[in-house]
Amino acid sequence: MALSIRICLLALCLLLVPVASAAAATKRSLPTVANPARISGAVPLRPVPRPKPKPPTLGQRAVRIAAGELGVPYRYGGSSPSGFDCSGLVAYVYAKLGIRLPHNAAAQYSYGRAVDRGHLKPGDLIFFHGLGHVGLYVGRGRIIHAPQSGELVSIQSLASRSGSVEGARRLTRS
Repeated sequence: MALSIRICLLALCLLLVPVASAAAATKRSLPTVANPARISGAVPLRPVPRPKPKPPTLGQRAVRIAAGELGVPYRYGGSSPSGFDCSGLVAYVYAKLGIRLPHNAAAQYSYGRAVDRGHLKPGDLIFFHGLGHVGLYVGRGRIIHAPQSGELVSIQSLASRSGSVEGARRLTRS
């Protein structure tokens, strides 16, 4: 029995040697390719750094904060998430960004710089009704504001109020 095991092992070895030597021969005979990093016009092996996204502007940050207050009820003289009036909403939003504004739409009109209606950017203050109302431009022809008693902070089309626009101002850090 021991002899038959030896013969089987010998036969197995004889079968495996040609397979192993063929694999070794194939491995040696594979063509070598130059380092692609050294070939002109080759794709680099290291990842190409992507440009970092630009940080949001002051106005974009203001719009994000104001959007967080959508649905808050209008409250005359209100300047907190329990209730806002128009200038209270604007003052609250910009205070979160480190800019203090008075709680009065007409007084807020003296802050920042004038902006032509055709050049509005998110976060610009838009004034209506003889400076009696203010809202934040959010882009795409819309504003976010605290409209009036009985309503909620909401987004409204600027076109629906276009006849009463008095002007716009852009705030910046000083």
